[in-house]
Amino acid sequence: MTDLATRSAPPSDGAVRRAAPALAGYAAVRALGLAVLALWSAARGTSPHTLLAARWDSLWYTRVAALGYGHEVRLPNGDVHSDLAFFPLLPWLERLGAALTPLPYADAGLVVSALASLAAAWGVFAVAERVYDRRVGVCLVLLWAALPVGIVQSMAYSESLFTALAAWALYAVLTGRWVTAGLLASLAGLTRPVGAAVVAAVWAAAVTSYVRDRRASPAGGVPRARRVLGTLLAPLGAAGYVLWVGHRTGRGPLGYLDVQAGWRNGFDGGYAFARFIGATFTSLPSVLAGVALTAGVALVAGLCVACVRQGQPLPLLVYAGAVTALALGASSYFGSKPRLLLPAFPLLLPFAVALARARPSRSAAVLGGVAMVSALYGAFWLNGSGPP
Repeated sequence: MTDLATRSAPPSDGAVRRAAPALAGYAAVRALGLAVLALWSAARGTSPHTLLAARWDSLWYTRVAALGYGHEVRLPNGDVHSDLAFFPLLPWLERLGAALTPLPYADAGLVVSALASLAAAWGVFAVAERVYDRRVGVCLVLLWAALPVGIVQSMAYSESLFTALAAWALYAVLTGRWVTAGLLASLAGLTRPVGAAVVAAVWAAAVTSYVRDRRASPAGGVPRARRVLGTLLAPLGAAGYVLWVGHRTGRGPLGYLDVQAGWRNGFDGGYAFARFIGATFTSLPSVLAGVALTAGVALVAGLCVACVRQGQPLPLLVYAGAVTALALGASSYFGSKPRLLLPAFPLLLPFAVALARARPSRSAAVLGGVAMVSALYGAFWLNGSGPP
């Protein structure tokens, strides 16, 4: 496994210049996706702005930004959909954006997502450059931008914001900036429930760093204190929101679980998802969907194994593994699982390394083709009937 403790961090001078090709490529891929979405929506008579800013989860976020928490929808079957299921950092930023500009909350959400997606792309590049090199970083960013569900990065959703915080927290861990890592992990925990994956990565890195220090000469007091402070800061965001929800609902620490249960969401280790996939093989029309889902799960599992064999640093393995487990182990919203896997960018590193080693013409052809497929699929997906 790569020993990052013995590697020097890239010099801070020229950081923007080094990342510029990745950021330019990322912007081009996302612009292609938005252009195809606009053309597809025009042909169908739908509004791309509405699809990106004012449907599904976006509506919940903007309502929290405008009115605060307290909204519930009671369904005929007795389920209660509460806005407490949505973590607060994105609505807070939407409210701030609306206060500082003439933009409505939904458009402020799009601006936050656009800026966060660029920050995420830069963070993804920084992590890959740190572990491998600049070319791998560029390839990883372009692959992440061109995921089939990459259009979500341009929506008023929280995935881009979360990925930005997670990527830079991982970079801070890899470069020994413990307090920064803890603060970013805490903010990630205020963004999505999967913030627990960032906390786990910070803690895993802190434990291995402590063991390494014990085996070598004792570290100085200040670095050791910063490591402890970083590990203490990391869970505060998620823990604070969950405890606040528990206080508001009167259910203590179980309050947030009750809120998720109202959405019929929870964690069962993948049992419900496995049953859902199995059910697709019971009728001929859905067999192809079942085959595709099975292949998708096998691909994700194979990538997890490849990342381990690749010798990725422990924080990346822990983070990607936790994101994958939480996504595939969720007991509901099966169609949203590709979106839930979006922040697990280290899973793409095996592909990024292979592309970086290939001839530039071949890499460009592959990335261009993947970007076009992603743009077409994103337009088709958002113009469908269900939420992403």
